[in-house]
Amino acid sequence: MKRSATEYFAEAARMLMSVEITDGEGSTVDIEDFVDRTIAKCRDAHIAGNKVMFVGNGASASHASHMAADFSKNGRIRSVAFNDAAALTCYANDYSYEEVFSKQIEMQGQAGDVLIAISSSGESENIILAARAARKIGAGVITLSGFETGNRLRQLGDLNAWVPSPDYGFVEIAHLGVIHAVVDLAADHAAKREVIEKRFRA
Repeated sequence: MKRSATEYFAEAARMLMSVEITDGEGSTVDIEDFVDRTIAKCRDAHIAGNKVMFVGNGASASHASHMAADFSKNGRIRSVAFNDAAALTCYANDYSYEEVFSKQIEMQGQAGDVLIAISSSGESENIILAARAARKIGAGVITLSGFETGNRLRQLGDLNAWVPSPDYGFVEIAHLGVIHAVVDLAADHAAKREVIEKRFRA
């Protein structure tokens, strides 16, 4: 049966409101707490001289690049996406495609950084290895996944946002909505703080 555009939008909205958040122990986390804690983790990393790292494949790679730019410009949080074409082909050729992100994290990451790992299925090997590499160097890990509730990526983060859908489009829409909420609210916080600082300097 053909779906209407209205039905599609309704399902996309339902998926965004159905995102489930868990912490590293598998305990449920409220979405408000997730956003606040993610902003705090990223802001604390920036203040300490660290950065937020983004990884993803395909559409998730575009989310990674998009959000790295927005976190830097709008959220005023130092960030980078490991999606440079030359780097990807270099590491894929010299190591393996499964290691294209983990090798970059080993080289450029440091303790105190935060990795935001995005995978619709939660089973992409290069994203799994990236999360493990981040943990190994002492970086925080936040994951965004979908599809199966027990996917491997969902087990690897300090905070894990999971979308209960088997459809790429809905998972990707929800992921972008969740991470955009983080950066947009972080930008609000940054703007308010700037206003307060200006008042004190006046």
